[in-house]
Amino acid sequence: MADQTPIPAATLIVMREAAAGPPELLMVERARTMAFAGGALVFPGGRVDPGDRVVTATLAGGTEELAARVGAIRETLEEAGIAVGLRVPDATAVRAALPGGAALAELVTRAGGAFDLDALVPFARWLPDKVPHRIFDTRFYLARAPHGATPAVDGTENVRAFWATASDVLGLADAGEATLIFPTRRNLERLAMFASFEEAAAHARAHPVRIITPWIEVRDGVEHLCIPADAGYPVTAERLDRAVRA
Repeated sequence: MADQTPIPAATLIVMREAAAGPPELLMVERARTMAFAGGALVFPGGRVDPGDRVVTATLAGGTEELAARVGAIRETLEEAGIAVGLRVPDATAVRAALPGGAALAELVTRAGGAFDLDALVPFARWLPDKVPHRIFDTRFYLARAPHGATPAVDGTENVRAFWATASDVLGLADAGEATLIFPTRRNLERLAMFASFEEAAAHARAHPVRIITPWIEVRDGVEHLCIPADAGYPVTAERLDRAVRA
C-alpha cells in the first residue's frame, strides 16, 4: 500500500463553446509510463507545488484553495500550453521558462502580467480512500477557454491534447478506445448535462463543493463503487470490477 497521506492537487476543466451543440472540453492523454493514471484521458492537472502558494501568500485570505487555483492554472499551461486565469503578454515564453524551476508567480511578475483567479469556478473536490496508489486531494475548477486556444502537449507527462464534448469522450471509453478513471468518468457524466459554460457554472454554484470520498457498497450481491446521491452527479455508482481506480 502506498503512502496514504493526501497530496493537494488541482485540475482545470477548460470549456470552449462550439458553433453548434454542447461545449467542448480540453482533454489530455497521460503517458502510459506515468505511475498515476497512465494511459488515461484526464483533464489537465497535478499536485499543488510550494511555488503555487507564493502568489496566494500576498492575497487577503491566502488559502490552500487559492493556491490550488494557481496550481490548476500552472498545470494547464505546462501540460497543454493554454493560459487560463492569466493575463500575460507572451504565455508561450512563460511556459518555456517553467521547467527552469521558477514559481509561476515570479514568471508572471517578470512578464508584467497578473493572475485572474476569479476566472476559475469551483466545481468539485475528490479525496479517495483506501486505494493502492498515492492519494490526491483534488480540487476541480471550471474555466472558459481563451479565444482560439490550441493545445500543445508537453511530450513528457502527456502524449496528446484535444478538444471533445463530454459525451464524445464517454463514447470513446464505452467503445474501448480510451481509459477513464472513476472520478474523470463521473465528472464527464455531470458535464454532459450542460449545453453551455454558463449552465455548468450555475450548476456548480448551486451545489457547494464538498469532499467526495467514494466507498464500496454491495448492491444486489455485487460490489459497487459509490458517491453521494446529492452532490450533483447523474451517475452515483459503478460496478467495482468495471471501475478504473488508476
